Amino acid sequence: MRKLLFLILFCIAQVAAFSQNSSVRIGLMKYGGGGDWYCDPTALPNLISFCNRNIGTTINPEHATVDVGSQEIFNYPFIHMTGHGNILFSDTDARNLRDYLEAGGFLHIDDDYGFDLFVRREMKKVFPEKEFMELPFDHPVFRQKFSFPEGLPKVHEHDNKAPQAFGIFAGTRLVCLYTYECDLSDGWEDVEVHNDPEPLRQKALQMGANIISFVFGQ
Repeated sequence: MRKLLFLILFCIAQVAAFSQNSSVRIGLMKYGGGGDWYCDPTALPNLISFCNRNIGTTINPEHATVDVGSQEIFNYPFIHMTGHGNILFSDTDARNLRDYLEAGGFLHIDDDYGFDLFVRREMKKVFPEKEFMELPFDHPVFRQKFSFPEGLPKVHEHDNKAPQAFGIFAGTRLVCLYTYECDLSDGWEDVEVHNDPEPLRQKALQMGANIISFVFGQ
C-alpha cells in the first residue's frame, strides 16, 4: 500500500510537471557523509541546454537540488548524483530512494573520482538483494540519437582503467545507471572549468543526452 501511494504521487507529479508548458525539471541529489555532491555546478545546466537544443526535450533550464531523504525527490523523474568523497545514506534515506526508484524514478550516478567504494556500499543499503550489472556495448543507452558502439567515452584519465557503465534493474527496467572511470559530468561543465578539447566535451554531452533520451523513453 505504501509503495502504491508513492507510485500514485509520482505519477501525479509527472503529469503536473508536463502540463506546465510541457516542461519537466530534473534534480541534483544532495547526500550526507561529507562528499562534495555540489562539485560540478555548471554540468546539469549545460546538459539540459544541450538536450533541449539537440534532442527535442523541453527540460526546465533550472535544475532542482533535492535531499535523498526528502519526499521532494518524487517531483523529479531524473536525479543526478556525483562527487569525490564519502556518501552516507541513513535507513530512511535508503528506503526513500528505493521507493522513488521502484515508483518510476531514475538515478544517474557519475564517479567524479574516488567515489566507487562509497557508491557500492550505500546502494547496497538501497537494494541489498541486487548487484550492479555491467551494461554491454549494445545496450540501448549507447544507441539513442548518438551512437557509442564502444560504450562510454573516456573524459578524464584517473587510474588508467577503461570506462564502465553499470546498472541496477527493477524487473526489466533500468532504475540506476552508474558511470565509472569516465568522469562524464566533468565533460558537461563550462569549458573554462576543465578546458577539455571540444570534440571530447561534445562526446560527453552526447552521451549525457543519450541517457536523458533513454530514461524518458523507457
